Amino acid sequence: MVFGQVVIGPPGSGKTTYCNGMSQFLKLIGRKVAIINLDPANDSLPYECAVNIEDLIKLSDVMTEHSLGPNGGLVYCMDYLEKNIDWLQSKLEPLLKDHYLLFDFPGQVELFFLHSNAKKVIMKLIKKLNLRLTAVHLVDAHLCSDPGKYVSALLLTLSTMLHLELPHINVLSKIDLIENYGKLAFNLDFYTDVEDLSYLQHHLDQDPRSAKYRKLTKELCDVIEDFSLVNFSTLDIQDKESVGNLVKLIDKTNGYIFSGIEASAVEFSKIAVGPLDWDYYRVAAVQEKYIKDDENFD
Repeated sequence: MVFGQVVIGPPGSGKTTYCNGMSQFLKLIGRKVAIINLDPANDSLPYECAVNIEDLIKLSDVMTEHSLGPNGGLVYCMDYLEKNIDWLQSKLEPLLKDHYLLFDFPGQVELFFLHSNAKKVIMKLIKKLNLRLTAVHLVDAHLCSDPGKYVSALLLTLSTMLHLELPHINVLSKIDLIENYGKLAFNLDFYTDVEDLSYLQHHLDQDPRSAKYRKLTKELCDVIEDFSLVNFSTLDIQDKESVGNLVKLIDKTNGYIFSGIEASAVEFSKIAVGPLDWDYYRVAAVQEKYIKDDENFD
């Protein structure tokens, strides 16, 4: 049984940096890691990848040959990869014995909530190679400073979760830079727990662009709350404690935490339902570390 992560998120959310930092951390704690670059537009990799999609197809070649833009080119590349899944399978098979897999996917969000190619690639690998994968969806934390962008990120996150149908962890990346684009209107737990979005309405109304679509925004927020699926963990990829806390959650999500255990169903159940021992660090300690005190928090 092989475990790993499917790393996705919008452009600039830090996917490649995440794969680089996560692989270094996992190696430090004794795991053999293989990074699989499936982003044909990622031509300057900070890490050494075990499999590179550019050995199969290059975005620049597709754009030139078929007169496509970057978005259409990426869709074509994913479609080509799906049709040549045997190539990827043959590259992965030598790694299955003892490696933990990190899949670095493109940042084109349509691939993960609209088009089916990327999902089909993932599902075929899971079925053929018996993989246990968790989707790690990165969202830039600075979006929390803009209510409109935050709601948009929530919609994207929910759509992606419903489309991929994988064990899923949403992460506010670059949490150390969260206040670089402005103060937060609420405490950090408001943005991570996503429990009552009605409080955002007043702040959305301050922007004339958002006030015009007040009713639509309210309906969209109601959809997000009705599904009640979206919440976020936080991450500073340069902080070992932050990365370690996230790894604990991922290990529980994809089942890695059970991989070395030979016990009865009762013992497995005890681990599965046990409380996370780092809940404080998920929000309170993060706010204390990265966000300046402000008595005006709502």
